[in-house]
Order: sequence, then structure tokens, then C-alpha cells
Amino acid sequence: MRHNDVIAAMAEASLNNGAVGVRLESPEHIGAVRRRCPGALIIGLWKRTFADSPVYITPGWAEIQAVWAAGADVIALDATDRPRPAGQDLAALIRRAREELHAPLMADVDSVANGVRAAQLGCQWVGTTLFGYTEATADLRPPAWGLLPQLRQQLPPETLLICEGGIASPQQARQALEGGADAVVVGTAITGVDLQVAAYRRQLST
Repeated sequence: MRHNDVIAAMAEASLNNGAVGVRLESPEHIGAVRRRCPGALIIGLWKRTFADSPVYITPGWAEIQAVWAAGADVIALDATDRPRPAGQDLAALIRRAREELHAPLMADVDSVANGVRAAQLGCQWVGTTLFGYTEATADLRPPAWGLLPQLRQQLPPETLLICEGGIASPQQARQALEGGADAVVVGTAITGVDLQVAAYRRQLST
């Protein structure tokens, strides 16, 4: 499912059926979709793990540059308050991305405080991507229903609020919009063909 051609085909099918954009992981996938869908709105990120940090979504300057060079329109990055690899500073990364690349940024956050801080630092988009996936929210489960109205209330009105994580149906997507989100990212529920087949098999085998 992670083959470049498969990702590009899924992206094209989604865009042809009304998706306003796609969120893609890795420079390879971003480049593949950009070539196949030149006019697509692409939110790009690069997941990389480092021994000295729990941050893995576009954690540093090298990843930011690679995502932008691959053809992303918006760069998504972890904007939590956790330590970054090699001691890199979130504020400095955001400032550099804006000044040197003039790149719009999407802050992946897990809390109201981190979302508000990211907007103050210069991120134009804030997403609930990491709710339930950080040490501070490990006992919580997405979707981030409680987070959305609080973020909407405290973020600047011009900041786009994105609900991402745990959206598994059109009804939940509608609920996210009603809760204050400007847009919704749907991942596994659309692209997880392998997981959906496995779920059917489990249910039919019991």
C-alpha cells in the first residue's frame, strides 16, 4: 500500500471525488502525487525517528527542507512541547521555515496550550493530529472532540483548525466541523484497505 504508484492513485481518486487536498508522508510520496496531480493541495510531512527524542513528524530542519523541496504546499510538523532531536528549537524552526522558505505550516498538536503556542509562533494551520499519541495524552483516544471547541475559541480567527485522528465515518467528519474544525483529515478509514480486509476476516472467522 505504500508504493508510490498506489499512493498517487489513491490521492488522485480522492481528489477526483471531492477531497480538497491530501496529506502525505515522505518526500517520495509527495513527489509521486505532485507529478500525477500537479494541481493538488498537498500537506506534506516526513516521519523519522531519533533515539534522543519522541518527536517524529517532520522533526527538524533537514526534514522541513526535504518536504518543501518535494512539492508540498503546506508543511506539517510536530508542534508539541517535547524535546526535539539534537536539541532543535521549535520556535527557531518555524521562524526559519517562514523566512527562508516562505512555507505555510500546519502544527500537529495534542493540547490547547500547544496549539495556541504554535499559532503564536507563526503556524497558520493547527491540527489535533497528536491527541492521544503523546505521553501527556496517552490515556485519551481520538477523535479530539473536547479539544476542538477550546482550540476554536482560543486560536486567532484566521488560523485554520484541522481535526485529524480517529475520524472513521462521514457522520464523525460532520461532527468535527460542527465542533469548530474548518477541515477534516481522514486517514485509515479511507486508505487502510489492508486493515479493513483484516477486520472483515476477523469478524467472519468468529
